[in-house]
Amino acid sequence: MTALATPPVTGRRNGSPPHLLRWLLRLHRPALLVWAALAIVVAGLLLWLGGPLTDASAEAWRQYNACKVESCAHDVSAIGRYKDWYTYTTIAVAAVPFLVAAWSGATLTSRELENGTAQLAWTQSVSPARWLAAKLAVPAVLIAVGSGLLVGLHHWAWSTGQGRIDTAKSWYDIGTYAANGTATAAMALAALVIGAFFGLLKRNSLGSLVGSLCGTGLLWSLMAIATPHLWPTVTKLSSLKNNVPAGSGIVVNQGLVTSTGKHISGHVCGSSTYEPCRTGYAKLDAVSYYNDYHPQSHYWPLQLTATAIILAVTAALTVAAFRLLKRQTGPTAPARKAATV
Repeated sequence: MTALATPPVTGRRNGSPPHLLRWLLRLHRPALLVWAALAIVVAGLLLWLGGPLTDASAEAWRQYNACKVESCAHDVSAIGRYKDWYTYTTIAVAAVPFLVAAWSGATLTSRELENGTAQLAWTQSVSPARWLAAKLAVPAVLIAVGSGLLVGLHHWAWSTGQGRIDTAKSWYDIGTYAANGTATAAMALAALVIGAFFGLLKRNSLGSLVGSLCGTGLLWSLMAIATPHLWPTVTKLSSLKNNVPAGSGIVVNQGLVTSTGKHISGHVCGSSTYEPCRTGYAKLDAVSYYNDYHPQSHYWPLQLTATAIILAVTAALTVAAFRLLKRQTGPTAPARKAATV
């Protein structure tokens, strides 16, 4: 007599663990191949960018800067190629978390819950918790390795152009900052868990896809807003004769300093040698500029702090996903036992 309307365990020894790794790789083979191809192609482009393209562009800039006449020959196309491919590869690396979120939300958990294969697996000596753990662990390793490789290569390709290419992006450029740092690799892992969580919550591919993309976008936006405030800034004072406050980096706040030492945010008109600006500064009793900013030496403190926060959020979301699954499935051991009666 069968106690529950669940498929019986067949063709497997009692208590023998299923080959989860083999099953997962077979189930997600297309996504694995696409991820491997994407990582290989982008990595190859980054090696090309940091090598031949950077050398050619640097030589073109050397010829241009050495020119002493109004017009002289230099390889304009080499400069353009470097700029274009730097933009393309930066977008590709920065888009990795959203690609992971789309795949995770659309297929990782939602599809199997939607078509019933997850419930079938739970009757084959695989507990829901173990099923979800395998679902997250295997892709997490592949995503961490692939995204880490791309971020590292992008940082290397960017660094080879510093001081050699006049139009090379600064470290605080939005796209460069994202594609160069560990926070993007951590965000890819967060996107994986966000997709799995929405898959359990929505239990349909379309709803989970939309939710995972929105959740990843929200987390990244919040981190972008919070990042300038994750580390103490440096304050630099400079003369009003300058057009703008001195100090290059991520600006948090800047403005004017009065004769009493008070900081007035904003109100930067331009050089005091310009009469309207000098008059405006005199009315505000301004004597210098101030600039609260992050110099390049703050790059890794900001990146690593953001990475730690994202990983902590990822861990919290992982716990939330397991709790959600437990609440949805309840105790499953009795069901599996009853299925074999």
